[in-house]
Amino acid sequence: MKQFFKFMFASMLGVILASVVCTFIFVGIIAAIVSSADSEKEAKIEPNSVLHINFESEIHDRSSNNPFENFNLGSMSGKKGIGLNDILENIEKAKTDDNIKGIYINLESVPSGIATIEEIRNKLIEFKEGDSSKFIVAYSEVYTQGAYYLASVADEIWLNPEGIIEFKGLSAQLMFFKGMLEKLEVEPQIIRHGKFKSAIEPFILDKMSEANREQTMKYMGSIWNKIVSGIAESRNLTVERLNLIADSALVQNATDAVEQKLADKLMYKDQVLDDLKDRLGLEDAKKIHLISMVKYTDVPKAKKKDDKGLAKDKIAVIYASGSIESGEGDDQTIGSERISKAIRKARLDDKVKAIVLRVNSPGGSALASDVIWREVLLAKQVKPVVASMGDVAASGGYYISCAADTIVASPNTITGSIGVFGLMFNMKNLFTNKFGITFDTVKTNHYADLGTPFRALTQAERDIIQNSVNDIYDSFITKVAEGRGLTKAEVDSIGQGRVWSGADAINIGLVDVLGGMEDAIVIAAKMAKVDNYRVAEYPEQKDPFKAFVEELKGEGEDVLLKNQLGSNFRYYKSLDNLRKMEGIQARMPYDIYIE
Repeated sequence: MKQFFKFMFASMLGVILASVVCTFIFVGIIAAIVSSADSEKEAKIEPNSVLHINFESEIHDRSSNNPFENFNLGSMSGKKGIGLNDILENIEKAKTDDNIKGIYINLESVPSGIATIEEIRNKLIEFKEGDSSKFIVAYSEVYTQGAYYLASVADEIWLNPEGIIEFKGLSAQLMFFKGMLEKLEVEPQIIRHGKFKSAIEPFILDKMSEANREQTMKYMGSIWNKIVSGIAESRNLTVERLNLIADSALVQNATDAVEQKLADKLMYKDQVLDDLKDRLGLEDAKKIHLISMVKYTDVPKAKKKDDKGLAKDKIAVIYASGSIESGEGDDQTIGSERISKAIRKARLDDKVKAIVLRVNSPGGSALASDVIWREVLLAKQVKPVVASMGDVAASGGYYISCAADTIVASPNTITGSIGVFGLMFNMKNLFTNKFGITFDTVKTNHYADLGTPFRALTQAERDIIQNSVNDIYDSFITKVAEGRGLTKAEVDSIGQGRVWSGADAINIGLVDVLGGMEDAIVIAAKMAKVDNYRVAEYPEQKDPFKAFVEELKGEGEDVLLKNQLGSNFRYYKSLDNLRKMEGIQARMPYDIYIE
């Protein structure tokens, strides 16, 4: 009996201690979030300030109000992220803000895709053209290629004397699962439209086919040409010279960077601060007011003399980011129900004069894509609809865009990939040979167990799924043809799963205009014939505290893994995406990382 009470009290003590620890963690998180929120509220813009660009968190299209995003349980602190929408608005605001004397770009990398970088870079160019008295300077110890492309618009580029500028050209890495599946004795069962080639390669090959290598090289070459052309213009160099620098590895240290005119000066941080001090006419570097992008978001935009107050008319911007799935989804997943509801709400609102559908997606469920496409079509019948493509708008991402009146894409957007496929795994040998588990089945009808992962498909079952894939592909290219004013044969010839850059897509009729999100809004306003309008963002974001509680329930796993895995998190997500593939897919099943 003694032993019983001993263990009982020990267990009780353990439960109590665990509860106390959890309570402290919970209170600590709440306190950190409240403290962070209070510090942002206290932020004030001082005269003679400098806008500080230093992106530490992944840049999404829209700023999140989720306090748990980017939260680190280890340090009990969070780094509030900022979306592209607020970044562009802040640079525009700084252009006419008398308190902002310049912009200081201080970053090693930009946690985003190249199309997002392009939009920010173009906005910085506008800033330079707006007021010649304001400066843009850039400094870093290391510049990745993305960071350097952004920084290349600066009046001067500074580099740490022991630092480096990465300038070597682009490379794309695709992950292949064939070897892993063979080791596990898992058979991929792929049903695709006959001409849809490269999408299924990761499951049946261990390297790219020649056709896939050719198409990847084409769109990657298009993106690289855009990058070097932009740098050449900003740095007064030639494209040929920049390619020579990359091909010959002429920049191997900081001195090389200056000699090759990629950088202007080698400076330590104290020298950078002294330069900023002199530009601002200050006597002490300690008096430099650097205001972060996050803090500057809370600074109200200066009113113009002809400002008529809050505009009645609205341009709705509907953010569709992430993989496309049925159901509600969230801010980083395109749930067909949630996005459809947002489009419907904007369509039925008489104050909304036009809709901009901002798409950043590799696709996903063909069924969910079609549900969203229908709402876009209905909206188009009553008011202008413009699709704005971000870093990627491919396969299902293109599906939901094709009905728009006008499609706007960055030259660096990855789009196209018009095609569908079905993917199932036969895991019988994995369970039987590796785990010693066997299965037996009882069924009332012949096809009752169609889709089971514990046996191979019969030919009759393959035919059933193949017919479904063919029907969906035909429906896909029909809708693209109708939306784009092309024939089905023309769409089929540029479809078949082929991926295009935005710059190439405009030449084959998949895209109408090269530009960013702001360009799409202006185009939508012109189509609606409204001059005085405000931007309304959809869908509504969740209540911050509700989102926070959901993250604590387990939805914060990705956040925690991202903190632990860093840049390797993307490989985990590639594997996780396999688990989420259900039904016929209109997506790029492989993730492309361009570095």
